[in-house]
Amino acid sequence: MGEAETELLEADGAGSADEAKVTPLELFFDLVFVFAFTQVTFLMAEKPTWTGLGEGMLVLAAVWWGWGAYAWLTNALHSDDGLARFGLLSAMAAMLIAALAVPGAFSDDAVIFGVAYFAVRAIHIAVYTYGAPEVEIRGAIVNLAPGLLLAPALLIVAGLLDGGARAGLWIVALLIDYGTPYLRDVEGFRVSASHFAERFGLIVIIALGESIVALGAGPSDLTGPVIVAAIAAIALAGAQWWAYFDVVSIVAERKLSEAKGVEQNRLARDSWGVLHGLLIAGIILTALGVKKTIAYIDEPLETVAAVALCGGVAVYLLGHVAIRLRSVGTLNRQRLFAALIALALIPYATEVDSLAALITIAALMIGLVAYEAVHFRQRRAELRGARA
Repeated sequence: MGEAETELLEADGAGSADEAKVTPLELFFDLVFVFAFTQVTFLMAEKPTWTGLGEGMLVLAAVWWGWGAYAWLTNALHSDDGLARFGLLSAMAAMLIAALAVPGAFSDDAVIFGVAYFAVRAIHIAVYTYGAPEVEIRGAIVNLAPGLLLAPALLIVAGLLDGGARAGLWIVALLIDYGTPYLRDVEGFRVSASHFAERFGLIVIIALGESIVALGAGPSDLTGPVIVAAIAAIALAGAQWWAYFDVVSIVAERKLSEAKGVEQNRLARDSWGVLHGLLIAGIILTALGVKKTIAYIDEPLETVAAVALCGGVAVYLLGHVAIRLRSVGTLNRQRLFAALIALALIPYATEVDSLAALITIAALMIGLVAYEAVHFRQRRAELRGARA
């Protein structure tokens, strides 16, 4: 936090004029993506190698971009409208098949995943094109459609390939998918800052649930070390929640609401669409580390699992640093420093019992939020008080 964040909340009348709320259908829609996140964790847990880690991150990048596309859709169309409702329910069916295929997205179920994921993205383009309330918005999505459809189509082709060729085409597809809104820009869309912030905040909470679900991978015997690990895991997840919702989400929403025109769309694309993906990746990686910790409570973590646990926390914090840098233009030094410490703990996590590693990384996150809560208590109070 700093003066820049405080200044964001000093302007009279700041805030989104559109108070649209996330609907029950949107929450229902997100359930298939919750399952997809779980499946990504399962994929990496069953293949705890560098290859498995890379495949999991590629699949997560695709799933995240697909979810973000629908966040933009429901930001422009009310989800209870007839076409939007039918589109969301249809996309849920396709996304469920894609989620079921996630563990085999780079093996036996590669084509199934590609076809189902293409259907998810095609439904999005169709509903957006025919249901958008303004001609300008329809023109904006048509402008992006070629790239946004080419990318998932390439994943079908990738499913027909093997080994490095498949992974290489996945990378090309994702570069096209993520690059299209930059190459063709996002002019013409409309953004409701309050709806956007609520939508993305809810998906962060859903992802954090992965760390809790990961506790279910523990041994059947509820021993003392397992109980301690469970407490450490929930403390880590709680600190991650605090780090985002205490101030970051408030400042990011206010900055988005203050931006105007195409700059608002670009900020939504960058800070929310892309950089929030780092938060999700960090949370999912952390959940994988927790899952491995609970499974092997009294043994050192393997290198990949240690990278997931400590590196996941680092990626999560670096996501916060990037969001603040993009939204406010200032550097969060204490979170950058904490991220570097988390990365430095990777060798330590491969030498000590996994329980000790989990406790240490949880203590790092708790120490960070405690430091910020005390050191920036006045500015924090101003930010939260202004929002209230």
